[in-house]
Amino acid sequence: MKNKSLTRFSIIIPFFLRGPAIMSQFPRYLKDYSTKDSPFQFELLINRLKKGYPSHRQDYLEFSYVKSGTGWETINGVKHRMEAGTFSFLLPYQIHELFTDPGSELILYNCRFSMELLMEPNQEELMNGMVNGTEGLPSFVQIEGKEKARTDNLLEDMMEEYSGSDRWRNSYLQVKLKELLIRFDRYRRKNGITPNGEPAPGKSAGAVWPIIHYINGNYQEGLTLGGIAKQFSLSISRVSEIIKQATGQSYVHFLQDLRIRHACSLLVSTEMSVSEIALEVGYGSYNTFSRIFRDTKGISPSEYRKMKTLKSETAP
Repeated sequence: MKNKSLTRFSIIIPFFLRGPAIMSQFPRYLKDYSTKDSPFQFELLINRLKKGYPSHRQDYLEFSYVKSGTGWETINGVKHRMEAGTFSFLLPYQIHELFTDPGSELILYNCRFSMELLMEPNQEELMNGMVNGTEGLPSFVQIEGKEKARTDNLLEDMMEEYSGSDRWRNSYLQVKLKELLIRFDRYRRKNGITPNGEPAPGKSAGAVWPIIHYINGNYQEGLTLGGIAKQFSLSISRVSEIIKQATGQSYVHFLQDLRIRHACSLLVSTEMSVSEIALEVGYGSYNTFSRIFRDTKGISPSEYRKMKTLKSETAP
């Protein structure tokens, strides 16, 4: 049976007014997508945008690929043209906005997925190479010729697989995702230029992305701000500032977000006890975990599990 999300061809988020280049409020922060609570956090959609998409950031990885239509995209202040063959790769917390040309309609693939899909044993090189952010590589490329035909076919294949339920579906999609990102990375290293023909400036992330990457890879451990500061030879205040600038959250709230999201996935997809989940996601105390979970979700972990289980059982 086809995944119902494939029929959702428009993004249902109110379009708020665009301000000047310097915004007085932080862009919308997106946390949710259809598979965020599942063990396989991967979502692939085709979206139609007639009026662009407002400035936003998210805490997951995302790529988009234009099937047809024209417009513009801004990623961390760098604006580029969008047309058939434009591939964009978005790191978590990058500020991102889309503009559709008057009279046009942007039709594009959007894929949202968790970093865990790239963070497998012996895959550190791929993870670091794709999302380190320190090399000044462009966030987008305009794919043309034979490589565009390969990318079109690869995405059509992924969409067909995503809509089905064949054996090894998730493993197949994960392999294809890595193939697609590797092809993108190779292409941008050979051909990554801005529309005016100059090398894409990219915004060097310096210590920003390595710190965010480190927290994402170690949040299940007993992380402390002091320990992170020592790891990167920075002051505690500087690390706090970097995390706030990159994520819009304090270190404590950012860490809690990661842990609670992982806990939600485990509550839905495993039979682990709440105490075991508390330890698994980095909380040494069941009471602390339960309190923070309730403050974040409004219900206890056990109630959350029951609610999600009931929804799953009653779904058509």
